[in-house]
Amino acid sequence: MKRLMGIINLHNSKDVLWELTRGRPLAAVPFAGRYRLIDFALSNMINSGITTVGMLMQGNYRSLMDHLRSGKEWDLARKREGLFLLPPIAGIQPENGVPNDLSAFQSNLDYLQNSRQSHVVISGGSMIANINFSQAFDIHVAKGADISIIYKELPEMDRYPYSSMIEMDEHGRVIDMEINPARARYSNLSLEMYIMKKSLLAELVDSASARGGINFLRDALMKNIASLKVYGIRYTGYLAHLMSIRSYYRHSMELLQPAIWRELFFANGLIYTKIKDEAPTKYNYCAKTSNSIIANGCVLEGTIENSIIFRGVKIHKGAVVRNSIIMQNSEICAGATLENMICDKNVQISAGKCLIAEPHYPMVISKGSLL
Repeated sequence: MKRLMGIINLHNSKDVLWELTRGRPLAAVPFAGRYRLIDFALSNMINSGITTVGMLMQGNYRSLMDHLRSGKEWDLARKREGLFLLPPIAGIQPENGVPNDLSAFQSNLDYLQNSRQSHVVISGGSMIANINFSQAFDIHVAKGADISIIYKELPEMDRYPYSSMIEMDEHGRVIDMEINPARARYSNLSLEMYIMKKSLLAELVDSASARGGINFLRDALMKNIASLKVYGIRYTGYLAHLMSIRSYYRHSMELLQPAIWRELFFANGLIYTKIKDEAPTKYNYCAKTSNSIIANGCVLEGTIENSIIFRGVKIHKGAVVRNSIIMQNSEICAGATLENMICDKNVQISAGKCLIAEPHYPMVISKGSLL
């Protein structure tokens, strides 16, 4: 794995999880009680033995920098190599919703060329999985592939719209790709994770940029499928693909199943996050909790059922929280009822308020709201 460096591409469409990404990048969206989405991509690389990671930033990334700090929690605060934050280019905006990430790659080619590794693994920020890239890299080398795409085969009922789907021949070679189809024809979902030589990446980026390309996947990778040996590497573990508030809510609720929790957080190594030294959660005598994930630093007096409660949340006496996600430092006052809700950080629900949404259409309360 000393031959492999990591690139995390955080350029996403602004429409992804819009209710939660108005003031933060997608990678900084809270998940599972005390994590952020970026924790999974970073932990996958560290657990795979990768010691240098470059992160292509996008938009308002202040909250992401606050979370990452020096990269110490992921063992990336090093004298040599470690974590590199690669800021976005001023004035570069998506075109018709298509991320202009090719310019980000182009402007950081010197970072690639100065690294000592020969290969690179590129990962996106919207896929949540626990993957060991060392196994995928061994398959990549054994096949003699120019590019390897990690994918997951999906049943027809679970195919995601507006995602990247690939089709392969009987030897596993990628022969076609669809980007953001409204109705997917293929069953293999690309996990936005690619392995290739560093020199090939630089060549593809430079060639696509010289021809007016703006998107790495469409203009640098997809247009070269026929001329390069592109192979798929199958992933069979748990995957959460966050493309909408409904998918965010559904995958969050799936974590209440112990088998899914164990697979996501322990299967191929631990998932690391920013450490906060807070007191354990205080359960008062009148608190009732069942089948819930509850982080530290909370004060609970009400009833919590089938919910995810982040750090520092206060739920007062007589309040009821069911099938909901309550993010950091929110407060649910006495007698309030929440069901099928997503409360962003620092939300306050006043006493006696009743908010109930449909199970398949959860309601989002914006960060800092007072209701």
